[in-house]
Amino acid sequence: MALATSGLQAGSATTAGNAVESSKSAVSWAAIIAGALTATAVSLILLALGSGLGFAAASPWQEARPSAKAIAVTSIIWLVVMQWVSSGIGGYLTGRLRTKWVGTHTHEVFFRDTAHGLLSWAVATVVTVGLLTSATSSLVGGGVQATATVASGAAQAAAPALAAQAREYDIDTLFRRAQPDASAPAGDTRAEASRILAVAATGDDVSPTDRAYLARLVAARAGIPEADAQKRVDETITKAKAAAEAAKQAADAARKAAATFALFTAMSMLIGAFIASVAAALGGHQRDEH
Repeated sequence: MALATSGLQAGSATTAGNAVESSKSAVSWAAIIAGALTATAVSLILLALGSGLGFAAASPWQEARPSAKAIAVTSIIWLVVMQWVSSGIGGYLTGRLRTKWVGTHTHEVFFRDTAHGLLSWAVATVVTVGLLTSATSSLVGGGVQATATVASGAAQAAAPALAAQAREYDIDTLFRRAQPDASAPAGDTRAEASRILAVAATGDDVSPTDRAYLARLVAARAGIPEADAQKRVDETITKAKAAAEAAKQAADAARKAAATFALFTAMSMLIGAFIASVAAALGGHQRDEH
């Protein structure tokens, strides 16, 4: 009876032993952290090198200054190179330094190696972003805060100023004389003309009535024929509208450049993740062979 019981217990232990998996984790965090730190260091080195080359290429002279398109293309290429090199080195070290898995299927080994490379890239990315954010905050934090404060104050003051200018323009049209007074103070005349031209700067066209009034106002103050004054008015309105359009185009170009840079940054990061995974698989394969 005791022998049978002992046999049942031994069978249970064998069955349990066959069913229970190893308690050792499949993740080699030491190798991952080592590869991630190496990738971070290489990224910082390449970033410093790229910044130095960029400052060396920049020039205050117009004829020697590279175009904005050339700078953007070069920055994108260097960003991809940074991810490629740093992720490849970090992933390869992770694969070579990880613990060898004995009795594991080759497909599982390949999956674990690629996962280790991906984790190494993720840790390196988080550390690099944290270091760059900390350095940038410490260097320009005060300036950014001051700029944000000034910009916020300017934005809050802009709306009331525009509303007040619109009210002044309405009042000007309410008391506008058929023939401008040439003896009126020059400051008042300039202010009234500025308020009329501000309509052109906002993107709306100046009405024919305002154009005619400006022409009479310029003719009275400058002592020139009304036809010549009309030409001056048309040229001034055209310049104001062109300046406003140029500002809009510059803002739109900046928006497109920021969107393009963000998209290529995401693409370079995906490339880095892929390279790190492949490099870790290569390093792990060589580790098992040797």
